[in-house]
Amino acid sequence: MRVPVIPVTDSPLADAELLRRYRRGDAEAFAVLYARHRLGLFRFLCGLCGDQSLAEEVFQETWLSLIRSASEQREAVQFKTWLYQIARNRLIDHWRKLGRREALYDQFDERQHAEADPAPTPEQQLGLVRDRERLQAALADLPAEQREVFLLRAHADLELVEIAELTQTPAETVKSRLRYAVNKLRRLLADPTAEEVSA
Repeated sequence: MRVPVIPVTDSPLADAELLRRYRRGDAEAFAVLYARHRLGLFRFLCGLCGDQSLAEEVFQETWLSLIRSASEQREAVQFKTWLYQIARNRLIDHWRKLGRREALYDQFDERQHAEADPAPTPEQQLGLVRDRERLQAALADLPAEQREVFLLRAHADLELVEIAELTQTPAETVKSRLRYAVNKLRRLLADPTAEEVSA
């Protein structure tokens, strides 16, 4: 039986239903899933590993793993949580092969992974670059566990319970890590003019 093709834009279908449709032959369903989750997933990987080429490789492997997987997601687990778990596991595999973790920096290519934004003015662009550099430095300053929880919350928009399940960490520990991460980021990013004044 041929599954009816759904338009890529703004599908009201849930992720789990889109995955089922894709597995039954609806390629457009996969396009919707990819469009929904590509940006957050790639940003999460970049933020976590700090290496754009490694993030790109893991990003591709994650989607390939999803395509090749014959197993269905468990009903209790949201598609998004499952997708990020696959990505996290692929990244851990890479780190094990390397025997170390890479230095953290976030180089995100908007042209590859997002819709084009209207071009900012040179002043706005300079401000955006400075803000991005400050955020990048602040994220790099977080302990790895806090950074991971923060990125899962910020880019994957996962609930604390979902992050706890994904990272196999008690929910209270996840809550504490997120609180510490947010407080530290607030302190580090509190005064953007401080550097300029002291320079």
